[in-house]
Amino acid sequence: MTKIFETPLYPYRRVADQDAATPARHPAVVLGAGPVGLAAAIDLAQAGVPVVVLDENDKVSWGSRAICFAKRPLEILDRLGCGDAMVDKGVVWNVGKVFFDDRKVYDFNLLPEGGHKRPAFINLQQYYLEEYLVDRVRELEAEGKPIELRGGNKVTAIDHEAAGVRLTVDTPEGPYSLNADWLIACDGAGSPTRAMLGLDFLGRVFEDNFLIADVVMKADFPTERWFWFDPPFNKGQSALLHKQPDDVWRIDLQLGWDIDREAEKDPARIAPKLKAMLGEDTAYELEWVSIYTFQCRRMERFRHGRVIFAGDAAHQVSPFGARGANSGFQDTDNLIWKLKLVLDGLAPDSLLDSYDAERVFAADENILNSSRSTDFITPKSHASRVFRDAVLDLAEQHAFARPLVNSGRLSLPAVYDGSPLNGPDAAELPARTRPGAPASDAPVGDGWLLDRLGGDFQLLTIDAEAPNKLDVGGITVTRLALSTNDDPSGALAARYLGGAQSAVYLMRPDQHVAARWTTFDADAVAQAVRTATGQA
Repeated sequence: MTKIFETPLYPYRRVADQDAATPARHPAVVLGAGPVGLAAAIDLAQAGVPVVVLDENDKVSWGSRAICFAKRPLEILDRLGCGDAMVDKGVVWNVGKVFFDDRKVYDFNLLPEGGHKRPAFINLQQYYLEEYLVDRVRELEAEGKPIELRGGNKVTAIDHEAAGVRLTVDTPEGPYSLNADWLIACDGAGSPTRAMLGLDFLGRVFEDNFLIADVVMKADFPTERWFWFDPPFNKGQSALLHKQPDDVWRIDLQLGWDIDREAEKDPARIAPKLKAMLGEDTAYELEWVSIYTFQCRRMERFRHGRVIFAGDAAHQVSPFGARGANSGFQDTDNLIWKLKLVLDGLAPDSLLDSYDAERVFAADENILNSSRSTDFITPKSHASRVFRDAVLDLAEQHAFARPLVNSGRLSLPAVYDGSPLNGPDAAELPARTRPGAPASDAPVGDGWLLDRLGGDFQLLTIDAEAPNKLDVGGITVTRLALSTNDDPSGALAARYLGGAQSAVYLMRPDQHVAARWTTFDADAVAQAVRTATGQA
């Protein structure tokens, strides 16, 4: 582990921009080489957009940090070329268990249906994810793709200009300036970009603290998410246990509000808590320790002229529910195809306002669910605690009470109902794949639907006739023709046909449904493409 943490993966090196007579100009600059920034840059490079990533560090994050990666982000990472490495290394899980005191109340399966390439979740330390993303950057560089990762480059000033952004960048060899047509700020919860532009968060900070302890140990716990309310080893509080690769276990222990944060990170103070939880004879080694406070906040807007915020720089949620990095990947998945169209002159830059509309909507959904989880996990009144404990008691015997238990509603992709980019709907088709919804995977032939959809505008037809290619104002729409004959499991028909005999879906490059019909209509499809690209 230490080797991963300590090895510079993208060390500082001098670049031509530092010696330019006038500041160089780049179509896109990404600030921050964390998971979200690297995902944005890879997506841009794969689309042929030249991109520079600036980061003041030169190595992966210390500590496992984000560990839970959900099905939809894994599907996004498949398209970015990193999904297999993550799943091969990660700990796959679909089942969670809820405990109250020393009793198991119930368990749940987050992916009870079959017919999906990816599991509900994997657990994987963030440092591995970052390493795989950097490896992918190197692969793209070797292929001649226009991507550059600059370590030891700290942005110290940002100035908006009429047609872009001027950056001042500090390096070990002194400062230099460069210009960007578009700046994507993925520089984390403490975003210096946000501070330099005088912007702030709106939302709540909850009066509670949690200890994260990543523990290396041999243990027989299953690969499941275990959550305790009021456990005997942490009375009056809560606890969480997760397995990661390499015999690393994530343990979260609620501590309360009035604590000495530095004292609580002392291994001598942590040891009694872990022994009480794991047993006196359990041998373990602490790998990483942190204290965090629940925060459910976001920027009022994610787009500010030519500067666009994504990931934790734009929004923060409490860790229970695994919504941070997962929603960040969905931010960039939403943004990059739109930015590509704008840069290519195929869509107005007002299309980027739909990024703001759709991802603020998604952030609000995450914040709502995260806030509800936090209120349930950490009741702040006697009445709230009585209600919570009654719900837990009922849930042990009665299924109706289990949806009321909230140990962290786990990350799900947003459905962009009401998006300005949505086109027509056919009501007889299944609700789960309505306009605004992310595509639902299904086995087709000897592969998977989402692998065949790729990352461009596509017309998915099922037992329907349509041209193999359409051109709508320079935007190419290719056809993916499928039949129920390609669907031996019946999953494709159940998820995309319902009771209809045929279907035509217009799919966006981020694999969300833009519009759908039961039969092909050229004029209707062309209008839906214009709507989906902000030209209606």
